[in-house]
Amino acid sequence: MPHTKQELVFAPLGGVGEIGMNLSIYGLGDERRRSWLAVDLGVSFASEEHLPGIDLIFPDIRYLVQECKNLVGLVLTHAHEDHYGAVLDLWPKLKVPVYATPFTAALLAAKRAGEPGAPEIPVTIVPLGGRFKVGPFDIELVSMAHSIPESNALIIRTPCGTVLHTGDWKIDPTPILGDVTDEKKLRALGDAGCLAIVGDSTNAVRDGRSPSEADVGKTITELVKAARGRVAVTTFASNVARLRTVIDAARAANREVVVVGRAMERIIQVARETGYMEGVQDLRPVDAYGYLPPNKVVALCTGSQGEPRAALSRIAEDQHPDVTLSRGDTVIFSARTIPGNEKAVGRIINGLIDQGITVITDRTHMVHVSGHPRRAELEELIGWVKPKILVPVHGEALHLSEHAALARRCGIKEVIQCRNGDLVRLSPTAGIIDEVPSGRLYKDGTLLVEADARTVADRKRLSFAGAVSVALALNDKGVLAADPELDLIGIPERDRDGGLIAEAVNDAVLETLESLPRKRRSDPDAVAEAIRRAVRAAVAERWGKKPMCHVHVLTV
Repeated sequence: MPHTKQELVFAPLGGVGEIGMNLSIYGLGDERRRSWLAVDLGVSFASEEHLPGIDLIFPDIRYLVQECKNLVGLVLTHAHEDHYGAVLDLWPKLKVPVYATPFTAALLAAKRAGEPGAPEIPVTIVPLGGRFKVGPFDIELVSMAHSIPESNALIIRTPCGTVLHTGDWKIDPTPILGDVTDEKKLRALGDAGCLAIVGDSTNAVRDGRSPSEADVGKTITELVKAARGRVAVTTFASNVARLRTVIDAARAANREVVVVGRAMERIIQVARETGYMEGVQDLRPVDAYGYLPPNKVVALCTGSQGEPRAALSRIAEDQHPDVTLSRGDTVIFSARTIPGNEKAVGRIINGLIDQGITVITDRTHMVHVSGHPRRAELEELIGWVKPKILVPVHGEALHLSEHAALARRCGIKEVIQCRNGDLVRLSPTAGIIDEVPSGRLYKDGTLLVEADARTVADRKRLSFAGAVSVALALNDKGVLAADPELDLIGIPERDRDGGLIAEAVNDAVLETLESLPRKRRSDPDAVAEAIRRAVRAAVAERWGKKPMCHVHVLTV
């Protein structure tokens, strides 16, 4: 029987109002104390343009750290970076039991082995479709078709009601690899009674159904057979079904597959260990590429998102030590470009085309399909599960809004549109009742820094307007003991009239010092501030931009 004072609550700490960085928490208890369950712990990828020097963005987990003694476990739905990529960095702050299926656990272990100093994380491996308890939460896995093996929805049973947390999914009757979406289990959940769906909104703006992985297989097989020269295929390394599709297409065309890129090698090794590469012939190492005739090779490459250090980027720049492409060869981009990566991908595509290489993308051929459900699939899931409440997650504002509108059209009375940090009560009554701390952390080299730290803001300013460093030595009477030392970084050498900007800075320093009353010259801080203002003004007058300025005053 439900306890009268108990509540079931949900809060997204990442992944709502954005695509990526997924972290959801479910709480069971009353206002004074709740047991918390975390679902997924993912990353977003930073753009160098907006966040110079930052590679990864993590959800801010300060609330979970604060509630650590009440956090009963972390369940990973699948092994995409936006769902599990922050585990190695953030788990040491939580030290909580982790639950995952075999493929996800194996990929996490392989990732850990590739990162020196990564923590030992004890993972409880749960079989596909398994049911297990984590604190007061009774969890059952539901196999869902997606673009990586072993993607799971979670049926979360509590005394206050049952929630379906969909994870990433689609309805694909022919997924090439792994299980189809478990319609039988989802219908049974609907018959038993489901309180809420917390569901993927990525493709809620698109009508119809996401095409099948098998459709991609047919197209890639035809393209590889028709190609005359070398073929390179780039895709997300984690899409094991797509890798198998390429391998099968190569075999049908009597070509050998060469694996190019560490991430690709690691995934294929894990897929072999977990049984997802059964019947696949041995693949060739990268150093075999040069010995194979052009019409007998397919290179399976990392770099579908334009990553500068990935294999395809280096191949396109003719910088790869083992792999080259030339006029008459074909490159197939078997992946969608993640928003924000368009420029980087476009640069590679243009570079390849300039070299006479044929480039094929999903603009003209069915070489990629999404792993997320379109509207007809969302409607079908709602029909199977018949929830009382729907909470759209995993999407930007437009996706969440469209998913909410669709749910209302399907007759769902309670549709709750929330944002990261909103505390949503699901039972006994539904609604947003509070906020919990949320935000972002940046991975900066080997450090984690808060998003509002000065570091990144300072870098942005440096990239926009450079910096001036001024060093002065003054004696005890406030008189210069030597000429000022100047260093101008990232600032044009001359102004529009041809004058040296460094000379203008030097003049500004001397004039400011001369104009200061003798009493103020004995205060190093006052001297530094007056010179800083004068230098920025002098540069702005000649350039139109105000640089960062550091003034060091030494009393001798």
